[in-house]
Amino acid sequence: MEKLAEPVYHIEEHYWNILKDVSDPEFPISVVDMGLIYGIKEKGGVVDVTMTYTTTACACMAWIESDIKNRLLQEDNVNDVNITVVWDPPWTVDRMTEEGRQKMKRWGVSSR
Repeated sequence: MEKLAEPVYHIEEHYWNILKDVSDPEFPISVVDMGLIYGIKEKGGVVDVTMTYTTTACACMAWIESDIKNRLLQEDNVNDVNITVVWDPPWTVDRMTEEGRQKMKRWGVSSR
């Protein structure tokens, strides 16, 4: 029996969940919980990620992008990953998930 394709929203949700495996090198919080990922689209085995950073001078940009690509490429149906970095809208702590805020709070770092 041939496997039916998942609806797009489930596929993209899957990639959001996968990127919870990728942590910011400065804080052990996922790039998703930090609010760095703005969007994920998949078409024909190519995943397009739109993201930002907490600052334009982030020293970890190359590491984070490499970690995102490497993690997504571990998926059987992913052949390529394109990352687009945007600065508008700018990142603020309001983009963090509640889970991310709670982790920061546990480490004594205020997210507000």
